[in-house]
Amino acid sequence: MAIEQWKQPFFNERMPACALRGDWLSFRLVEASGEGKAYGGLAYEVIDSAGQRHKGQLDGNGFARLEDQCKGPVVLIFNALYEVGESVYQHLQKRSSYPLLITDLQVRAEKTRFLDPVAERNEKNPAWKKGDHYYQVEVRDLVRHGAHLPSLTPGIHGTQRHALKMVAELGFGPPEQALSGVVLFPNRHTVLEVRPLRALRPILSSDDQFCALNLYQLALMSTLSYCGFGQEPADKPVDEVHFSLEPSVGNVFAQKLSGYQQAWKFDGGQVRRFYPLYEEVPYSKRFEILPFDPELYPQNSPDLGKAQEHPAKLHFFDDEAFGTDTQAFICHHDEIVLIAVRGTASTSDGLRDANAHQVSFSEGVGKVHQGFYQAYGAMRDFVLRYLSLFHRGQRIIICGHSLGGAIALLLAEGLRRVPDRDYNPLLYTYGAPRAADAEFVAGASRLVHHRIVNHNDPVPSVPATWMNTTAKLWIPGAVALFSAPGPGGLLFAAGLVRVGGAPYQHHGEQQHFMPIKLPDGTQSSVLWKPGCESIQEAACNRALQLHGDMPARDNLLKQLFQASQHFMTASYIPAAWATLRRWQQTLESQGTLVTPREFEWIDRALEHMGQQLRNRNRELDRRRPTNLRSHAHPLSQALSAEVDRLRSSRERLQSLRWRRLDARDVYGSHADAPHLQPSLKRWFSHRENRELSQVASIPPPTLNDRGRAHTLDIDSIV
Repeated sequence: MAIEQWKQPFFNERMPACALRGDWLSFRLVEASGEGKAYGGLAYEVIDSAGQRHKGQLDGNGFARLEDQCKGPVVLIFNALYEVGESVYQHLQKRSSYPLLITDLQVRAEKTRFLDPVAERNEKNPAWKKGDHYYQVEVRDLVRHGAHLPSLTPGIHGTQRHALKMVAELGFGPPEQALSGVVLFPNRHTVLEVRPLRALRPILSSDDQFCALNLYQLALMSTLSYCGFGQEPADKPVDEVHFSLEPSVGNVFAQKLSGYQQAWKFDGGQVRRFYPLYEEVPYSKRFEILPFDPELYPQNSPDLGKAQEHPAKLHFFDDEAFGTDTQAFICHHDEIVLIAVRGTASTSDGLRDANAHQVSFSEGVGKVHQGFYQAYGAMRDFVLRYLSLFHRGQRIIICGHSLGGAIALLLAEGLRRVPDRDYNPLLYTYGAPRAADAEFVAGASRLVHHRIVNHNDPVPSVPATWMNTTAKLWIPGAVALFSAPGPGGLLFAAGLVRVGGAPYQHHGEQQHFMPIKLPDGTQSSVLWKPGCESIQEAACNRALQLHGDMPARDNLLKQLFQASQHFMTASYIPAAWATLRRWQQTLESQGTLVTPREFEWIDRALEHMGQQLRNRNRELDRRRPTNLRSHAHPLSQALSAEVDRLRSSRERLQSLRWRRLDARDVYGSHADAPHLQPSLKRWFSHRENRELSQVASIPPPTLNDRGRAHTLDIDSIV
């Protein structure tokens, strides 16, 4: 009987497959350098063409030889489980949910390193000439259960998967081998180069103290929350899942970073490359996307219908089907649990933003924005369940932009108050509106919250603290907004309407991006803590060019719907990047946080703003009846108080002229970590990150980045 053509390379008269003995073979496992010591002593198993199993151990150089086995090809596998007991692996193997079958081979591969900084295969491995066959393999090739391992990386020296399929079809191995292992051929010496099992993970500081590293890194993670999870199939998977959609949450964490690729795209329209600062870690210490394997995990079975679990259901919350349209993702590694909450992205989000009635915060004290509270309530159980499965003392870091920042605040405080749990959230928000009243803010005083505000972003100005007294002004304005919704459903102005309740108040320590113009005419910013509301309110006040009791509708819409300084890729991310670069060089040069020229420019702007407030106060007094001018008006008192706070802000700015940074200001808990310098070397290898920080301009907006930069002027017309 003639042999099928595709089988001829494996079987012929000189290479039969039968139960007769007399063949030999040898093999060696090597790492990228060509040495085999990393795999010395590993237990292996060989299954021959008669189904017989041959067990042994590699010698100290990763070498083994078999004599007198049955004729024909064999299948080599390394299924021996890791048993030494290193804590990270021990936990992963014994955890109650999704325990992993971690092999000795996996642990050894995690301890090897790439020779090439971008993890390219070494085509000149010195071991390749020392064998009749040379394969570049991965741990996944050699073990039976690999759903938790990264996808295979294609290469010209990859294993012959069709040979493994042929062996299975012809019954040369036991049925349960399920296409696992590597086929070796008799009377040959085979060299197997095992790809290091390393991963990249974004570096995040677990310190309470604000740092420029988290400012930048979490801006990128907040932006990623607007993407989908990217799982294929998205729902009801049968045997495996993939994450090829870029950008998506699954693609970033399960595809790129798990495969040692540096992700830089976190928004579908992103043009400029923004690379996070990555550290190289053993694969098991990456941000984990949980495996999908119905054979190992009954909860993955498609027979469960709606109760079936899969990665998208575990890591990604999307409540569009239930009306709140809340979206967030969650993942973890051995030190951190990361939660990122999406901002306004749909009409449903806009309607929720507009629902500014206050309701009791049942998990703690005070009252909160009803729309935000409903969104938080929708995702609370999702987060609590994940934490119950995978939290074991890690720092919980939560971030969010815009509406996502407001929800993130309620989530962080809700987690902090969970009974009998030691949850310790750290919160970074970007352009978040006010979400709660003064009583809530006081009750949440122990929550560490770094609140980032870009200079002309109008969203943090709403709902304003005084809006309950001016409903007649804003109700018509809200109607105008709903009748002409802008791009992306940005309807925050409608949230200004609050009937009754205590005044809204911001929570957290404000970090403010103050715009500056560099000598070459490009824009940058200085990050500081102004300690007053005037700067933040400037964007909203700019929209309040009143015509009687009505705001100028065109001006209001233009400010709110073309406010590029609210968007992440056009505004917050570039400003955060520029801050990180400026602080890096300030640390290196031991210089001051702002240059004399920058101080002079900002100080003039603040003085101008103070004069505007004083003029507004005098104008208010002139409009009042003569017999009432001697009596202090509440708004006049508020303006006078704000003038005083603005004076304090100028004093704070003065202190920046002399402030020196230390490494923890820039890198937080990673300031003295041994991995920091290699991580910085990797980060600076990208040309985008090599600009000097004192001339680190904010990258100009692209054509699809709506809006433009604004001056520091309350009365400027947009």
